[in-house]
Amino acid sequence: MKKRTNALLLILSFIILMVSCKKDIRGLEEDLRKFLGFEKPVHFPEPAYHFDTNPVTEAGFKLGRKLFYEPRLSRNNTVSCGSCHIQSSGFTHHGHDVSHGIDDRLGRRNAPPIMNLAWHGTFNLDGGVFDLDLQPVVPITTFEEMDETLDNVLEKLRAHPEYPSMFREAFGSPEITTATLLKALSQFMVMCISSNSRYDSVMRNEAVFTATEQAGYTIFQRKCASCHKEPLFTDISYRNNGIGIGFNGDPGRYGVTLDESDRYKFKVPSLRNLKYTAPYMHDGRFYTLDAVLDKYAGGMTYVQNIDPLLDKGNGQYGIELSAEERVQLKAFLNTLNDEHFVRNKLLAE
Repeated sequence: MKKRTNALLLILSFIILMVSCKKDIRGLEEDLRKFLGFEKPVHFPEPAYHFDTNPVTEAGFKLGRKLFYEPRLSRNNTVSCGSCHIQSSGFTHHGHDVSHGIDDRLGRRNAPPIMNLAWHGTFNLDGGVFDLDLQPVVPITTFEEMDETLDNVLEKLRAHPEYPSMFREAFGSPEITTATLLKALSQFMVMCISSNSRYDSVMRNEAVFTATEQAGYTIFQRKCASCHKEPLFTDISYRNNGIGIGFNGDPGRYGVTLDESDRYKFKVPSLRNLKYTAPYMHDGRFYTLDAVLDKYAGGMTYVQNIDPLLDKGNGQYGIELSAEERVQLKAFLNTLNDEHFVRNKLLAE
């Protein structure tokens, strides 16, 4: 009797799972029927991406999404872009200080979010890539990440039963080339737009800040906005924020420019979705927002090329925050969390 009951429960669980999966698929198909392509949020600036050479189409976006979650892009078919850029974690690698790639190899840096990239003109934490269409070449070919060659990736996709027809639908030909592969990935990535947080609702005059949030917004504008420019909450510059040299001595942008004035400078990260994107900094050294604020408030020491905006005089560096100001600032930062972004079915695997 017990075995029969267990079997019935197993069958019932399987049926529930199948029904749930069908509902998710129907929901995704319904979302795709409403596909509108790339739309600039009304309070955002003009994008930097070259849509004239690669306009977003539904077929191109769907292909790019499939490729983003495709483990065949890695040498042993185990790691996809989505492995290190997880949607529920704001498209970062949650819980890892540095990214974990093929064969569990450790990278040098914390995986940055795939978010609002249509407004960026340079990519990676050191700005070593100047076109979004070229950015995927780095993780695909890097030893610690996917450790694959583009030629091998193309051969695997050409042998796949679905990809030739998907490329035909997206680009008018079943031929799979490096250019069409990268353009498809860009069509997915430029659609990863975070613009529906509480802050965005306030900017669209659909909501108002609480008194604490408004106080935090005022503090942010006075003490943080020089580097974390609205509405992207990054000025997309490269700065040394005074946290000190990392465990692996990463020189940051200097590795690209070989200019000593760029040593230990990294791309200013966006403050959007901090709830989902811990750990923080280029090497993931801080696991909580309070740890970050502690460092800014009193834990900084001089490092070569430290940003002059952090200079308080008398050899002191950082940003002064009272206990009350910290509470208020955190309340404002929480308004930048975009639940719609991390749950958007259009972007899901």
